[in-house]
Amino acid sequence: MIRLEGARPRGTAAAVGRSLRLYHGAGAPRPAMDALYGRFVRPGDLVFDVGAHVGDRVAAFRRLGARVVALEPQPGPMRALRLLHGRDPGVVLVAAAAGDAPGEIALHLNRANPTVSTASPGFIAEAAGAPGWEGQVWDDRITVPATTLDRLVMEHGRPAFAKIDVEGFEDRVLAGLSQPLPALSFEFTTIARAVALRCLDRLAALGPYGFDVALGESQSLQFGHPVGRDTMADYLIGLPAEANSGDVYAVTAA
Repeated sequence: MIRLEGARPRGTAAAVGRSLRLYHGAGAPRPAMDALYGRFVRPGDLVFDVGAHVGDRVAAFRRLGARVVALEPQPGPMRALRLLHGRDPGVVLVAAAAGDAPGEIALHLNRANPTVSTASPGFIAEAAGAPGWEGQVWDDRITVPATTLDRLVMEHGRPAFAKIDVEGFEDRVLAGLSQPLPALSFEFTTIARAVALRCLDRLAALGPYGFDVALGESQSLQFGHPVGRDTMADYLIGLPAEANSGDVYAVTAA
């Protein structure tokens, strides 16, 4: 989920430290997060965390008894993940991005706020001048390894749940999936709604999915039951810009 910060702290290490305090500190909504993900994840399940950042969701999945494959392409957050989860035999850490093809991807870094680093130039363009995004600067670019959901399934097995949070690149990640998964979530932002609509289309093409949505860090589903693609699309289109972001949850019909 996106938490926008201003120009401080400066430098990647300081910014990662701030993320650790935000996502792992005393105010983190652990019980609500566990209750939400507990709808989709059971002990012994395999989960993919695509865009793990500093691993608050990895921790939630582990509390629920799941095994986790966590992808994070940024060096700073990956160092934090290794410190937090590197010795856990139930967690596999992958220093890579996900996309529609294996190989390499250019990653645009926001060193003051690495939670919004992105592989999508379009996302950066949408953020320029958008209310609430003032002060966000993508000030570096690195090339990182890329894999696909299909390849992850081949290497690690089919997950019961996949969480995808990659700042405007979610549609490209889902383009690298050729089979329906039992359940997954993808982040959306109100500055890039077209990305979310493409994600809905992709999932509808893969299988009979029903959808729900949680806004921001509420950890609370808005509908409380699965709705169709068109209902979810209308809901996302109708959100005010200040809603900013959230996660769409998709579950295949039983």
